Amino acid sequence: MALNNTYDARLVQQETAMGAGVQILLLAVLGSAIGMGPAGWLTGLAFAVATWAVLSRALHRSGLRSFGPANRVTLGRATLVGGVTALVADSFESAPPVTLLVGLTAVALILDGVDGKVARRTGTSSALGARFDMEVDAFLILVLSVYVSMSLGPWVLLIGGMRYAFVAAARFLPWLNAPLPPSTARKTVAAAQGVFLLVAGADLLPWAANAAVVALALGLLVWSFGRDVVWLWRTSRVRRTAEAALHAERAGRVLEPVAG
Repeated sequence: MALNNTYDARLVQQETAMGAGVQILLLAVLGSAIGMGPAGWLTGLAFAVATWAVLSRALHRSGLRSFGPANRVTLGRATLVGGVTALVADSFESAPPVTLLVGLTAVALILDGVDGKVARRTGTSSALGARFDMEVDAFLILVLSVYVSMSLGPWVLLIGGMRYAFVAAARFLPWLNAPLPPSTARKTVAAAQGVFLLVAGADLLPWAANAAVVALALGLLVWSFGRDVVWLWRTSRVRRTAEAALHAERAGRVLEPVAG
Protein backbone atom coordinates (compact mmCIF):
# COMPACT_ATOMS: atom_id res chain seq x y z
CA MET A 1 0.00 0.00 0.00
CA ALA A 2 2.86 2.37 0.82
CA LEU A 3 4.29 1.81 -2.66
CA ASN A 4 0.92 2.62 -4.25
CA ASN A 5 0.63 5.82 -2.23
CA THR A 6 4.11 6.89 -3.30
CA TYR A 7 3.35 6.07 -6.93
CA ASP A 8 0.07 8.00 -6.87
CA ALA A 9 1.71 10.98 -5.20
CA ARG A 10 4.42 10.97 -7.86
CA LEU A 11 1.80 10.97 -10.61
CA VAL A 12 0.01 13.91 -9.00
CA GLN A 13 3.26 15.89 -8.85
CA GLN A 14 3.98 15.01 -12.49
CA GLU A 15 0.65 16.53 -13.49
CA THR A 16 1.51 19.84 -11.84
CA ALA A 17 4.91 19.82 -13.54
CA MET A 18 3.18 19.11 -16.86
CA GLY A 19 0.93 22.10 -16.21
CA ALA A 20 4.01 24.30 -15.80
CA GLY A 21 5.37 22.88 -19.06
CA VAL A 22 2.15 23.68 -20.91
CA GLN A 23 2.30 27.20 -19.45
CA ILE A 24 5.79 27.71 -20.85
CA LEU A 25 4.65 26.31 -24.22
CA LEU A 26 1.78 28.83 -24.28
CA LEU A 27 4.23 31.62 -23.52
CA ALA A 28 6.40 30.47 -26.41
CA VAL A 29 3.40 30.54 -28.76
CA LEU A 30 2.38 34.00 -27.56
CA GLY A 31 5.95 35.22 -27.78
CA SER A 32 6.31 34.12 -31.38
CA ALA A 33 2.89 35.47 -32.32
CA ILE A 34 3.23 38.99 -30.92
CA GLY A 35 6.94 39.37 -30.24
CA MET A 36 6.46 39.52 -26.50
CA GLY A 37 9.03 41.55 -24.62
CA PRO A 38 11.05 40.76 -21.47
CA ALA A 39 8.34 41.96 -19.07
CA GLY A 40 5.79 39.56 -20.51
CA TRP A 41 8.22 36.63 -20.56
CA LEU A 42 9.49 37.17 -17.01
CA THR A 43 6.01 37.67 -15.60
CA GLY A 44 4.64 34.62 -17.38
CA LEU A 45 7.55 32.44 -16.26
CA ALA A 46 7.22 33.71 -12.68
CA PHE A 47 3.53 32.83 -12.75
CA ALA A 48 4.27 29.31 -14.05
CA VAL A 49 6.91 28.62 -11.39
CA ALA A 50 4.82 30.11 -8.56
CA THR A 51 1.74 28.14 -9.59
CA TRP A 52 3.71 24.90 -9.77
CA ALA A 53 5.41 25.49 -6.39
CA VAL A 54 2.26 26.51 -4.49
CA LEU A 55 0.09 23.80 -6.02
CA SER A 56 2.72 21.09 -5.43
CA ARG A 57 3.00 22.05 -1.78
CA ALA A 58 -0.77 22.16 -1.35
CA LEU A 59 -1.15 18.75 -2.96
CA HIS A 60 1.56 17.27 -0.74
CA ARG A 61 -0.11 18.65 2.39
CA SER A 62 -3.58 17.50 1.33
CA GLY A 63 -2.44 13.94 0.67
CA LEU A 64 -4.62 13.58 -2.44
CA ARG A 65 -3.84 10.35 -4.30
CA SER A 66 -5.33 11.62 -7.56
CA PHE A 67 -5.25 15.05 -9.16
CA GLY A 68 -8.76 14.56 -10.51
CA PRO A 69 -10.52 15.73 -13.68
CA ALA A 70 -11.92 18.92 -12.12
CA ASN A 71 -8.46 20.05 -10.97
CA ARG A 72 -7.18 19.39 -14.48
CA VAL A 73 -9.78 21.82 -15.83
CA THR A 74 -8.77 24.39 -13.21
CA LEU A 75 -5.12 23.87 -14.08
CA GLY A 76 -6.01 24.54 -17.71
CA ARG A 77 -7.71 27.77 -16.63
CA ALA A 78 -4.62 28.68 -14.63
CA THR A 79 -2.53 28.21 -17.78
CA LEU A 80 -4.78 30.62 -19.66
CA VAL A 81 -4.62 33.10 -16.75
CA GLY A 82 -0.82 32.88 -16.95
CA GLY A 83 -1.05 33.82 -20.61
CA VAL A 84 -3.32 36.76 -19.82
CA THR A 85 -0.92 37.85 -17.07
CA ALA A 86 2.01 37.81 -19.50
CA LEU A 87 0.06 39.84 -22.07
CA VAL A 88 -0.97 42.43 -19.49
CA ALA A 89 2.63 42.76 -18.27
CA ASP A 90 3.79 43.13 -21.87
CA SER A 91 1.18 45.85 -22.46
CA PHE A 92 3.21 48.21 -20.25
CA GLU A 93 5.92 48.18 -22.93
CA SER A 94 3.90 47.95 -26.14
CA ALA A 95 0.35 48.09 -27.44
CA PRO A 96 -1.53 45.02 -26.21
CA PRO A 97 -3.04 42.50 -28.65
CA VAL A 98 -6.57 43.15 -27.44
CA THR A 99 -8.20 40.40 -29.48
CA LEU A 100 -5.81 37.75 -28.18
CA LEU A 101 -6.10 38.96 -24.60
CA VAL A 102 -9.89 39.02 -24.75
CA GLY A 103 -9.98 35.56 -26.35
CA LEU A 104 -7.83 33.95 -23.64
CA THR A 105 -9.80 35.67 -20.91
CA ALA A 106 -13.15 34.67 -22.38
CA VAL A 107 -12.15 30.99 -22.52
CA ALA A 108 -10.86 31.15 -18.94
CA LEU A 109 -14.15 32.67 -17.76
CA ILE A 110 -16.22 30.09 -19.63
CA LEU A 111 -14.22 27.24 -18.10
CA ASP A 112 -14.90 28.72 -14.66
CA GLY A 113 -18.33 27.12 -14.78
CA VAL A 114 -16.97 23.76 -15.96
CA ASP A 115 -14.62 22.57 -13.21
CA GLY A 116 -17.29 22.70 -10.51
CA LYS A 117 -19.71 20.68 -12.60
CA VAL A 118 -17.01 18.13 -13.41
CA ALA A 119 -16.16 17.80 -9.72
CA ARG A 120 -19.78 17.16 -8.77
CA ARG A 121 -20.47 14.71 -11.58
CA THR A 122 -17.32 12.70 -10.94
CA GLY A 123 -17.56 12.85 -7.16
CA THR A 124 -14.10 14.42 -6.91
CA SER A 125 -14.97 17.60 -5.01
CA SER A 126 -12.35 18.56 -2.44
CA ALA A 127 -11.35 21.50 -0.26
CA LEU A 128 -8.14 21.83 -2.26
CA GLY A 129 -10.04 21.93 -5.55
CA ALA A 130 -12.41 24.62 -4.28
CA ARG A 131 -9.50 26.71 -3.01
CA PHE A 132 -7.54 26.23 -6.23
CA ASP A 133 -10.55 27.36 -8.26
CA MET A 134 -11.08 30.41 -6.04
CA GLU A 135 -7.44 31.50 -6.19
CA VAL A 136 -7.35 31.25 -9.99
CA ASP A 137 -10.53 33.34 -10.20
CA ALA A 138 -9.20 35.95 -7.79
CA PHE A 139 -5.90 36.32 -9.61
CA LEU A 140 -7.59 36.67 -12.99
CA ILE A 141 -9.76 39.47 -11.60
CA LEU A 142 -6.67 41.16 -10.18
CA VAL A 143 -4.84 40.99 -13.52
CA LEU A 144 -7.87 42.28 -15.43
CA SER A 145 -8.19 45.12 -12.91
CA VAL A 146 -4.58 46.11 -13.57
CA TYR A 147 -5.20 46.08 -17.32
CA VAL A 148 -8.43 48.09 -17.21
CA SER A 149 -6.96 50.56 -14.71
CA MET A 150 -4.49 51.69 -17.38
CA SER A 151 -7.37 53.26 -19.30
CA LEU A 152 -9.91 54.08 -16.57
CA GLY A 153 -7.69 54.94 -13.61
CA PRO A 154 -6.27 53.32 -10.46
CA TRP A 155 -9.67 53.13 -8.73
CA VAL A 156 -10.35 49.98 -10.78
CA LEU A 157 -7.67 48.20 -8.72
CA LEU A 158 -10.15 48.15 -5.83
CA ILE A 159 -11.96 45.33 -7.62
CA GLY A 160 -8.91 43.10 -7.87
CA GLY A 161 -7.57 44.00 -4.46
CA MET A 162 -10.73 43.62 -2.39
CA ARG A 163 -10.53 39.89 -1.88
CA TYR A 164 -6.84 40.09 -0.93
CA ALA A 165 -7.61 42.94 1.49
CA PHE A 166 -10.29 40.73 3.08
CA VAL A 167 -7.78 37.87 3.49
CA ALA A 168 -5.23 40.25 5.03
CA ALA A 169 -7.82 41.67 7.43
CA ALA A 170 -8.77 38.15 8.52
CA ARG A 171 -5.26 37.69 9.93
CA PHE A 172 -5.99 40.41 12.48
CA LEU A 173 -9.74 39.80 12.84
CA PRO A 174 -10.17 36.02 13.25
CA TRP A 175 -13.96 36.25 13.13
CA LEU A 176 -13.65 36.97 9.40
CA ASN A 177 -12.40 33.39 8.94
CA ALA A 178 -15.74 31.86 9.94
CA PRO A 179 -17.48 29.92 7.13
CA LEU A 180 -20.13 31.78 5.19
CA PRO A 181 -23.47 30.24 4.23
CA PRO A 182 -23.93 29.40 0.53
CA SER A 183 -25.17 32.36 -1.48
CA THR A 184 -26.28 32.51 -5.10
CA ALA A 185 -25.97 36.30 -5.01
CA ARG A 186 -22.33 36.08 -3.90
CA LYS A 187 -21.49 33.64 -6.69
CA THR A 188 -23.31 35.78 -9.26
CA VAL A 189 -21.50 38.96 -8.23
CA ALA A 190 -18.13 37.17 -8.27
CA ALA A 191 -18.76 35.78 -11.75
CA ALA A 192 -19.93 39.16 -13.01
CA GLN A 193 -16.64 40.84 -12.12
CA GLY A 194 -14.72 39.01 -14.82
CA VAL A 195 -17.42 39.63 -17.42
CA PHE A 196 -17.64 43.36 -16.68
CA LEU A 197 -13.87 43.79 -16.68
CA LEU A 198 -13.64 41.84 -19.93
CA VAL A 199 -16.21 44.13 -21.55
CA ALA A 200 -14.26 47.19 -20.45
CA GLY A 201 -10.95 45.64 -21.49
CA ALA A 202 -12.26 44.85 -24.97
CA ASP A 203 -12.64 48.62 -25.44
CA LEU A 204 -15.67 48.26 -27.70
CA LEU A 205 -17.70 50.86 -25.81
CA PRO A 206 -17.08 54.58 -25.28
CA TRP A 207 -14.89 55.52 -22.30
CA ALA A 208 -17.87 56.70 -20.25
CA ALA A 209 -19.75 53.45 -20.85
CA ASN A 210 -16.72 51.38 -19.87
CA ALA A 211 -16.34 53.44 -16.71
CA ALA A 212 -20.02 52.92 -15.88
CA VAL A 213 -19.75 49.15 -16.40
CA VAL A 214 -16.71 48.88 -14.12
CA ALA A 215 -18.28 51.21 -11.53
CA LEU A 216 -21.31 48.90 -11.47
CA ALA A 217 -19.01 45.92 -10.95
CA LEU A 218 -17.26 47.67 -8.07
CA GLY A 219 -20.56 48.69 -6.50
CA LEU A 220 -21.87 45.12 -6.60
CA LEU A 221 -18.63 43.81 -5.14
CA VAL A 222 -18.68 46.32 -2.27
CA TRP A 223 -22.28 45.34 -1.53
CA SER A 224 -21.44 41.62 -1.58
CA PHE A 225 -18.37 41.94 0.64
CA GLY A 226 -20.15 44.38 2.94
CA ARG A 227 -23.09 42.03 3.40
CA ASP A 228 -20.80 39.12 4.22
CA VAL A 229 -18.70 41.16 6.68
CA VAL A 230 -21.83 42.34 8.50
CA TRP A 231 -23.12 38.76 8.69
CA LEU A 232 -19.80 37.50 10.04
CA TRP A 233 -19.63 40.30 12.61
CA ARG A 234 -23.16 39.68 13.86
CA THR A 235 -22.57 35.95 13.98
CA SER A 236 -19.36 36.45 15.97
CA ARG A 237 -21.22 38.67 18.48
CA VAL A 238 -23.94 36.08 18.94
CA ARG A 239 -21.34 33.36 19.39
CA ARG A 240 -19.37 35.41 21.93
CA THR A 241 -22.54 36.19 23.87
CA ALA A 242 -23.51 32.52 23.94
CA GLU A 243 -20.01 31.50 25.05
CA ALA A 244 -20.01 34.12 27.81
CA ALA A 245 -23.43 32.96 29.05
CA LEU A 246 -22.27 29.33 29.05
CA HIS A 247 -19.10 30.25 30.91
CA ALA A 248 -21.09 32.18 33.52
CA GLU A 249 -23.49 29.28 33.93
CA ARG A 250 -20.64 26.82 34.45
CA ALA A 251 -18.95 29.17 36.92
CA GLY A 252 -22.22 29.45 38.85
CA ARG A 253 -22.54 25.68 39.06
CA VAL A 254 -19.01 25.40 40.40
CA LEU A 255 -19.67 28.03 43.09
CA GLU A 256 -23.04 26.61 44.25
CA PRO A 257 -21.62 23.90 46.54
CA VAL A 258 -19.22 26.41 48.06
CA ALA A 259 -22.06 28.85 48.72
CA GLY A 260 -24.16 26.02 50.24
